[in-house]
Order: sequence, then C-alpha cells, then structure tokens
Amino acid sequence: QVQLVESGGGLVQAGGSLRLSCAASGRTFSGYVVGWFRQAPGKEREFVAAIRWSVGAPSYADSLKGRFTISRDNAKNTVYLQMNSLKPEDTAVYYCAADTTSNRLRIGVAGSWGQGTLVTVSS
Repeated sequence: QVQLVESGGGLVQAGGSLRLSCAASGRTFSGYVVGWFRQAPGKEREFVAAIRWSVGAPSYADSLKGRFTISRDNAKNTVYLQMNSLKPEDTAVYYCAADTTSNRLRIGVAGSWGQGTLVTVSS
C-alpha cells in the first residue's frame, strides 16, 4: 500500500484560502485513485474530492463544487486540494486517502490513509 503524507493545514479567516498537499511515500500514485475526506467535530467523516491519477479526472462532493479544486503533480507525486472562499463550517480534520478502486475510496474504505491535517476557519 502507498503511504500518504499530508501537509498544509492551519488557521485561516473566513473567505481565505488554503492548499493541502498529499504526497506518496514508498511508491508512486500510479494506478490509484486519490481523494480527500474531512471530519468535523462531532460529525461523521465525509467525502470531499477525488482524482484518478492516470487520467486526472476529478470528482467532488456536490456541496463543495466551485470552491474546492483537486489536482495532481506527476513530477512531485503529489495531490493537492485547493480550498477557496473558506467558511467556518469547513473547519475539520482533512484526510488524504488512496485506493486502486474508486468505489472503495468513495465509500470511505480506502486501503491507505494519511494522518490528517487540521483546517480551522475563523469567523
């Protein structure tokens, strides 16, 4: 299984932007679908976005389309989540996940997970 290293979380004011990074360790993302999930305090983990590494095809949670963008950098073997127009309700721990099967990833049972990075949006 690929190992995932996340970075980029922090504190930002409402309306601001952050970019999260998810780097592969131990192997490349070739053949994987890579995604982001988030879990807010007291809430269940929810799907944010995913990208199929081989073709770069993104998918998003409907509620986040237009504000969040997932992308990849082949040379750096890294997936990014650009978050714009952040709202206090975006406050959560964001997790990177990867699996060879899109279905498993989308339902939250991916084979690889990062350690999580905290995003706090102040009002």
